[in-house]
Amino acid sequence: MKGRDSGMPEEAFWTSFFDAEGAVDRLLGKNGVRGNVVEFGCGYGTFTIPAARRTTGMLSALDIEPDMVKRLRSKAEERHLINIRAQLRDFVADGTGLETASQSHAMIFNLLHLEQPVALLQEAHRILHAGGVLSVIHWRSDIPTPRGPSLEIRPTPEQCRAWMSAAGFGSITDVGLQGFCPFHYGLVATR
Repeated sequence: MKGRDSGMPEEAFWTSFFDAEGAVDRLLGKNGVRGNVVEFGCGYGTFTIPAARRTTGMLSALDIEPDMVKRLRSKAEERHLINIRAQLRDFVADGTGLETASQSHAMIFNLLHLEQPVALLQEAHRILHAGGVLSVIHWRSDIPTPRGPSLEIRPTPEQCRAWMSAAGFGSITDVGLQGFCPFHYGLVATR
């Protein structure tokens, strides 16, 4: 089930909005992740590639678009990243298909404008082990941006915090992304 206002622009335009390496360092930590990571909506792999380099486990990169999955598989192969498992998956309708408490980190980037954000966050909570971390990035709603869903459906950081809390997450903190993603904010939380 594709979400409202979804779709990807051309890759060069998309990647111009992010310093993905710097953002992933902030969100996953300088020491990376020990264990498995899941990415809800991998798109072009903008964040997938740097995250895979910073994890000791498998990175399950899920997307509803066959072309995005195909492109990411090709990039992973070119870069010899054998820990990326790119999967075609409608995680909104069908969940992730991952086992309960099997992940150390979950990434939900630019997706919480979907119709049922708490359900998506509950799925992330289900698959994270105790002490696992959720990272969220979303388009800012307080300024116009060159891309992103309409301002009317963009969640504020306060809305995301409330949804994360409702899904069972605690220790929700703001991660300063201004130097890496000027049109976005970032939050991390613990299961």
